[in-house]
Amino acid sequence: MENKKFYITTPIYYPSGRFHIGTAYATTLADCINRYKKLQGYETYFLTGTDEHGQKIQTVAEKRGITPQEHVDEMAESAKKLWKEMNISNNDFIRTTEERHEKAVDKIIEKFIENGDIYKGFYEGWYCVPCENYFTELQLVNGKCPDCGREVKKMKEESYFFNMKKYQSWIENFYEENPNFIVPDSRRKEILNNFIKPGLDDLCISRTTFDWGIKIKSDPKHVLYVWVDALSNYITALGYLSEDDTLFKKYWPADIQIVGKEIIRFHGIYWPIFLKSLGLELPKKIYGHSWLVMKDGKMSKSVGNVIYPEDLIKKYGLDATRYYLLRTMQYATDSVFTPEDFIDRYNFDLCNDLGNLLNRTIGMINKYFNGYISKKYKVSNDVDIELEEFTTNTIDEFISQMDDLYVSNSLSSVWKIVSRTNKYIDETTPWILAKDESLEAKEKLKSVMYHLAENLRKIAILISPFMVDTSEKIFMQLGFDNQFFKTWNFVKTYLEFEVKVTEKGEPLFLRKDREEEIEYIKNLMK
Repeated sequence: MENKKFYITTPIYYPSGRFHIGTAYATTLADCINRYKKLQGYETYFLTGTDEHGQKIQTVAEKRGITPQEHVDEMAESAKKLWKEMNISNNDFIRTTEERHEKAVDKIIEKFIENGDIYKGFYEGWYCVPCENYFTELQLVNGKCPDCGREVKKMKEESYFFNMKKYQSWIENFYEENPNFIVPDSRRKEILNNFIKPGLDDLCISRTTFDWGIKIKSDPKHVLYVWVDALSNYITALGYLSEDDTLFKKYWPADIQIVGKEIIRFHGIYWPIFLKSLGLELPKKIYGHSWLVMKDGKMSKSVGNVIYPEDLIKKYGLDATRYYLLRTMQYATDSVFTPEDFIDRYNFDLCNDLGNLLNRTIGMINKYFNGYISKKYKVSNDVDIELEEFTTNTIDEFISQMDDLYVSNSLSSVWKIVSRTNKYIDETTPWILAKDESLEAKEKLKSVMYHLAENLRKIAILISPFMVDTSEKIFMQLGFDNQFFKTWNFVKTYLEFEVKVTEKGEPLFLRKDREEEIEYIKNLMK
């Protein structure tokens, strides 16, 4: 019997400031995939959280005149509030300042020491505070951090190191034998060719120049920094090395771990090696998603080009915001946010295409059949079979794309069905059939209404992981209030039923004035 368990994680976010839509995208993406798997009958577990230790947090807190703990408490609550507002379906929210995490990390360090993978030495190099990472002279770009482009500091201090070199051959072989471990493939090639094959450097894992972090028990002047602490969350949240490790035994290894491309290197090198040292299975897949950027580059508060999800949700609704993020972001390349694109997606995709399809269908069923629709017809239109075949084939396309994490493409497939169904109305001309008093015309008209309702039911199932509320509104307006009609098992089946649609359907989305709304969004970004 197939194992229908599924474990998905987001990166745990560094809570130095308010989360913008780029951060919201990663969590929305994971939520969409999680809901898709649940729809298919999987027993899922979805983890997100915050990475709350480190020098940067300590510095931010000091500038605010509060303790680091007060700062991360505030930020964690803000994150939880945002994910609730965005209807994120996570099972757990891990904080690295929690006792359950810190206790497990202590034991993980002990295991590393027992395995001979940690030693003490001195580290001298260029340190980037925002990235919390050391770089050699050769790794710097124009004298600055190669990852974020900020200034770096020359530092030397006593540190503990993880012996990465010990695992050089193993990780090279692992990458060769598991070509789908890192996706997209461009990220896998970059990690393998630019960082692994040239030779790994041992990893500095402790600091003595700040104290906001987990102290090494055997040498408490040393504080763990960033990667051992942060990466371990994916297993500590499941109860690894705790008294109750039921979740760990049930869900590990993770099926998909979603991270931003800027940290794929750490998840693609350090994380597998840490797990190998612990004798644990590796995650099945790590997806390094691209960035959502502005016309003038990355989002930045100082530049004044940041957009926050709460602002879009307040004005345009949650589902429109989720739709835009999931439709716009491409699988392997950066995508550009513009106010013009957001409003055009809202007006054309949501209002014109999907919204009008539902409104027209509800209106015609009420007008021609007093709101009742069923499969009780004896004559079909010539285009009915073509519509059914197109829809079924496109659903197969949707499934293939979702399974391969081409989430934007999968939404495009749904809109192919929306577009084809709108075209079906023009092809069958129900307004002409309604004027024809012959029995054949009436039967054909019944068939048209049936196929419109059924395709909308299928569309509602397909969009349910993306746009939860909109999906439910479609079901309700069409009279499909029974859970039977909403199940994944019938997404490709044309069912027999008799239901009554609502007397007057409420618009799913209200069309906006393009120029006014573009200006409104531009003002949000200032």
